[in-house]
Amino acid sequence: MDQSIAAFKANLTKIRTGRANPALLDSVHVDYYGAQLPISQVANVSLLDARTISIQPWEKGMGAKIEKAIRESDLGLNPASMGDLIRVPMPAMTEERRKELTKVVRGEGESAKIAVRNLRRDANEAVKKLVRDKLASEDDHKRSEVDIQKVTDRHITAIDQLVAAKEQDLMAV
Repeated sequence: MDQSIAAFKANLTKIRTGRANPALLDSVHVDYYGAQLPISQVANVSLLDARTISIQPWEKGMGAKIEKAIRESDLGLNPASMGDLIRVPMPAMTEERRKELTKVVRGEGESAKIAVRNLRRDANEAVKKLVRDKLASEDDHKRSEVDIQKVTDRHITAIDQLVAAKEQDLMAV
């Protein structure tokens, strides 16, 4: 269940808010001598300010390739080259786009909850199998069901809190 929450957090970082975040470019890959590598492995990615990401390529010829990769990604970003430095300004989001992204966040949250519930089901089935095989008593079964439900509720609450925080972050202008 902890792994489900960790995967959900990783998915949330990919959903862009109005602020710049270097993790936003983790999904963008660049052609580096025939291999597809993430930008963070061919350049230094940092923040210039709250709305601008700066990319400093480690090799001279990589600037154009990095720019092209960012433009062709589905992030809707338009990088600008200034000598060796590439600046990626984050465009302001419209109210409609913010609402659209909150729906995406809720969908991701629901997927994470489903994963947690599936793990609960698997754990309950494992306990039932132990009872059938006479390796655990009915009392152990009841106790473990209650414990499993408590753990599930705790993880689902954590997912709800993450969704609410991300929605708040998205709707902040």
